[in-house]
Order: sequence, then structure tokens, then C-alpha cells
Amino acid sequence: MNLQEFLNNHPVDNLTEEIIVSPRFKDADGLPLKFTIKAMTSQEFEEIRKSATEIRKGRKVEFDAQKFNLRAVINHTIVPDFKDAASIQKLGCRTADEYVQKVLLAGEMSTIVSKIQELSGFDVGMNELIDEAKN
Repeated sequence: MNLQEFLNNHPVDNLTEEIIVSPRFKDADGLPLKFTIKAMTSQEFEEIRKSATEIRKGRKVEFDAQKFNLRAVINHTIVPDFKDAASIQKLGCRTADEYVQKVLLAGEMSTIVSKIQELSGFDVGMNELIDEAKN
């Protein structure tokens, strides 16, 4: 098999992985509950990056890492579904952003974002990714 055949047989638009996020997530038998995440395509990455970037007065560009992380987690986590309207309502939240912040610890969200980045082909740390997104 050559590289072209490999690429044709392995598209990235539905690349998923099950991950263990934290020892906090266990079922009744004490077994880890796994999250299912999906990779970001370059177009999805660019859309999230743009949504987290604002141009302020004086044409100063600001990148909101928390907004980027929330968008990545909400849009690239398949299980659980952070957009589930019944779950959002059940916890008294109005948006998926509020829901994620209510059910995940900061470190758990960071772990999910890191795993999504790894699955998406980024092997750089978050600081380098933020610097790249700013430019």
C-alpha cells in the first residue's frame, strides 16, 4: 500500500477514541466510565479558533483560551453529550457552556482538551497552540 491508498482508506472526518478522564468517573462496580471524543478537522479547528479570537480597540487581538477549550470539549465529545437539552435543563443551566462548567473540574476539562488535540494530530502543548492561534 502506498501513501495515497493509505490516505484514501483512512479519512479523518470520523476519527474517534475512548478515553479515561479522571478516577472520579466510575460506574457502580468501580470500573472507569469512558468518554468518547472525536478529532477536529482543520476546518473545525479554524472555526473554533476564530470564535475564540476577538479584535479589541486599537486592533489588539485577544485569544480566549477558556472559550476555545469549551468549544472543543462541547463539539468534540460524543459521549457524554454536553449539548443534551434534558441534561442542561436538569441542572438548571441555560447553555452547554454552563453545563460543562457545572459537571467538569478544570483539570478534567484540560485532560479532555489535551486528548482531543492529540487525536487531532497536535503534538504541541496548549501554550504553543494558543500562540499559533493568535498569529
